[in-house]
Amino acid sequence: MGRRKKEPDSPTDQEQFKSQLTGTSAEAIENEMIALAYKEVEYRIRNHTASSQELVHFLRMGSEKERLEREKLGVDIQLQSVKASSIESARQTDEAYERVIAAMKLYQGIDEEE
Repeated sequence: MGRRKKEPDSPTDQEQFKSQLTGTSAEAIENEMIALAYKEVEYRIRNHTASSQELVHFLRMGSEKERLEREKLGVDIQLQSVKASSIESARQTDEAYERVIAAMKLYQGIDEEE
């Protein structure tokens, strides 16, 4: 028992659908589309017409493994941010040392060109 194929939407139907979206940026429209997709899948789950792929997707999303993977991803993002801050701090420290050394040479009367 396969699913019935839906007739392609007419261009006017597509234009009406696009006009219903309220987002002004591409990201906002994408978020609206995602929300609509979730609502559609929720409707199909409640009416027992969801595909096995849809059910498995949401079962995986609710698993402990998925939660841990999302948590690990968040920690990895924080780690990358800390590493970037550390690199920037090291660069600033190097620049400060160079200024101090240049000032000490000037104080001692050493010309920088020598």
